[in-house]
Amino acid sequence: MTGISTKPYLLRAIYEWCTDNGFTPYLSVKVSGAVQVPMEFVRKGEIVLNIAFSATSGLKMDNDAITFKARFGGVSRDLYVPVQNVQAIFASENGQGMVFDEVEDVPESESVIGEPSKPSIGLAAVTSPDENQTITRLSTEETKETQKKSEKPSLKVIK
Repeated sequence: MTGISTKPYLLRAIYEWCTDNGFTPYLSVKVSGAVQVPMEFVRKGEIVLNIAFSATSGLKMDNDAITFKARFGGVSRDLYVPVQNVQAIFASENGQGMVFDEVEDVPESESVIGEPSKPSIGLAAVTSPDENQTITRLSTEETKETQKKSEKPSLKVIK
C-alpha cells in the first residue's frame, strides 16, 4: 500500500523552520512542461525561487503543488511548481535545508501515481556565484575541503 509522499510535508516543515528562525526559504526547482515560472530566469533547466512571506503573495503549499505570486522585474507573475519538481528547500543565510532525489520527467497523468519521493542520502553544497544558486552533490571529504576553502554555506541532507 502506498500512501501520500512525505516530500510535501518535509517541504512545509523546512519552510516553517526557516520562517520561525528568521531565515529566507528558497526552492530549487527542475523546470519541465508542468512548471509555470518566468522562463527568462531559468538557468540550465532549473530555477531558484525565494518563497519568503515578504517575496510572495498567496503562497499555498499543498500535497501536489506549490503556488504563489511573485514579482520579477517589477511584474507580478503567477507561479506553479509541482512538488515532484522541487529539488531542494534551504535557508539562504546558512544553506541548511533538504535536498531530494533527482527529479525524473514524469508525464502529468502519472504525477499523482507512483512511488513516494524519498530524501537523498549524503551531503550537498549550496553555492551562490551570482544570483544563480546551484546544488552539487559532494562526498563527505569533498564537503570538508570545500568548507575549509571558502565561506560558502553547505547543505546537510537529512534522512
